[in-house]
Amino acid sequence: MEYFAHETAIVDEGCTIGNGTKIWHFSHIMSGCIIGESCNIGQNVVISPAVILGKNVKIQNNVSVYTGVICEDDVFLGPSMVFTNVINPRSHVSRKSEYAQTIVRKGASIGANATVVCGNEIGEYALIGAGAVITKPVKPFALVVGNPARQIGWVSENGLKLQFDTNNIAVCPETGQEYELKGTSVLRLK
Repeated sequence: MEYFAHETAIVDEGCTIGNGTKIWHFSHIMSGCIIGESCNIGQNVVISPAVILGKNVKIQNNVSVYTGVICEDDVFLGPSMVFTNVINPRSHVSRKSEYAQTIVRKGASIGANATVVCGNEIGEYALIGAGAVITKPVKPFALVVGNPARQIGWVSENGLKLQFDTNNIAVCPETGQEYELKGTSVLRLK
């Protein structure tokens, strides 16, 4: 497979890295991880063992993606955002067998300096604001901000805020895609 790794990047043996992926300065890709095609891994990024990244995942500078994290296709991880992988870490207690899985679903974006507490799923196309602290699962298309994070609205696949009419239908102003609010969930119609 053909990918680019900057001369200062470290890529351990036993990784699977897709075609067209770029790995930039001072990043470390550890053995046993799977990285899809056309990913972009910024400077000073660590991808830990057993991490799975789908296609076209964009990871900005200074991010550590720890064991237990799975990012589906088209995920965006903002600069210096943080994943955890143990609920109650202690220096003197080894809890490597207790890593909690965190799944970031297709098309979701996590803003700069946000923190995702392990074991929480981020839904498809969700948008996590900069500096948010995720302490519970996030629904597909949800817009969440704050510490602890709270939902303040819904976004389209392109990340634009959705305004629902009296029939609970919203249209993305950029793409014309239609969405329906059903109870506490949003579905894309067309």
